[in-house]
Amino acid sequence: MSEPGTTIRLGTPSVRRAEQRDVPRIAATLTVALADSRWVRWALPEDGRVQRLTRWHELDAGHRAVATGSGWVTEDVTAVATWEPPPGAEGTTPLPGDVRAALARELPYLSGPHAARVAATAELLAAARPAGPHWWLTHLGTRPSSRRRGLGTAVLRPVLDRCDADGVPAAAAVHTWAGVRFLRRSGFEVDRAARTADDELPLWLLVRRPGG
Repeated sequence: MSEPGTTIRLGTPSVRRAEQRDVPRIAATLTVALADSRWVRWALPEDGRVQRLTRWHELDAGHRAVATGSGWVTEDVTAVATWEPPPGAEGTTPLPGDVRAALARELPYLSGPHAARVAATAELLAAARPAGPHWWLTHLGTRPSSRRRGLGTAVLRPVLDRCDADGVPAAAAVHTWAGVRFLRRSGFEVDRAARTADDELPLWLLVRRPGG
């Protein structure tokens, strides 16, 4: 992986490692991309939902990815991909204690009365993830006005190329078949189909083997 601030040219468009200055735009892009999704209605209460979602993305995507060196954006931050890297991955750092504490404190608050089912579903996913070292896709989104230009695929590529070079899989969970179709184009395959802990939403776990 390139050092922070370096631009990776992938033909058109180009992507770069996310930086601290990008956090507000990361949150805005992901919120615009996902605000109408069924997952958002399932995970967050109606009261102040957009504000809750923006803060969720600011913390769980922006601050987490910037602190660990595991987020990638287009130059204008209209597309975002953030990851949980395997421990000790070159070019990344462990999640700092203050960010970890903020996530533990604020995410349940943002989910409000939905927090229990969100946490239970996260536990199900944690148990289903690949056993060995892998990159876990935590957030992926493109602004609606910028879709169908290859931006989502572009922001995935730096980590997928790294996975191929290192012989490490990547994995993700999605709640829509459209998400499955999109990730399949980048070499992911469905490992298992399940449901959320409360049986309200479908859930697909996808794994991409090195060279996929």
